[in-house]
Amino acid sequence: MEQLFLKAMGKINLGLDVIRKREDGYHEVRMIMQTVNIYDRIQMKKSDQPGIRLTTNLYFLPVNENNLVYKAAKLLMDEFHIREGLEIDLQKYIPVAAGMAGGSADAAAVLYGVNRMFHLGLSKKELMERGVTIGADVPYCLMRGTALSEGIGEVLTRLPAAPACHVIIAKPGISVSTKFVYSNLRLDEIREHPDIDGMVEAIRAGSYEGVVSRLGNVLETVTGRHYPVIGEIEELLKRRGADGALMSGSGPTVFGLFQDEEKARAALKVLEKSGLAKQLYLTRLFSPS
Repeated sequence: MEQLFLKAMGKINLGLDVIRKREDGYHEVRMIMQTVNIYDRIQMKKSDQPGIRLTTNLYFLPVNENNLVYKAAKLLMDEFHIREGLEIDLQKYIPVAAGMAGGSADAAAVLYGVNRMFHLGLSKKELMERGVTIGADVPYCLMRGTALSEGIGEVLTRLPAAPACHVIIAKPGISVSTKFVYSNLRLDEIREHPDIDGMVEAIRAGSYEGVVSRLGNVLETVTGRHYPVIGEIEELLKRRGADGALMSGSGPTVFGLFQDEEKARAALKVLEKSGLAKQLYLTRLFSPS
């Protein structure tokens, strides 16, 4: 196998709760993770020249070990003493620094790709164990679909596919540091937490109404306060027919869920004209076959 073409799929959080800050500085979370059909494209090609060469369509992204794609490839190539070279071309479409785990999705795809291209024979579980050393979301991005995520994000329980719906993804023209959001989170001031257990039961029951009625993200108490545009997008989506709207991850991406495709398309046009979002997509939830 001389080359591979891969899709690295982004995610949204249907629910995100933070339980506590651990002694090691990490936060313990309970999240409902959901893959959406927005993806980066990755081409991997073997090379006679040793080393890793990474190219990307975004000028501001690093192409060295500061990029999770490079880090993921190097992790496996070092461990298994792979002497051949590897060329990776990363075409980014998932919004960057947006709460959609784009970097983790890219790293997960490259772990999968290196394993397959060089016939390393690692199971998905073994890839996930290595992936968590790169980022807490990488194991989920290897799993994909609908999952309950606990611990720092690495303890995963696969759930049935969430009820099918149309999804508007809207990223305003700002980027948010995950570190900044968690550093400014005041757990003792949060009075309402998302009903994660109720969301799990709604997904298992196939209840779309049960899912949209339980959307919640405690990190909005930080990001939404600093960036009012997040709330403005959510309100516009709801006024235009969204059954529910929420910020994903640490933000600033907002998503709206619709059962009615015509309402979703009409809302997308209004949002485009509003200028509130810099990147806009209409997509669907993704479930692995």
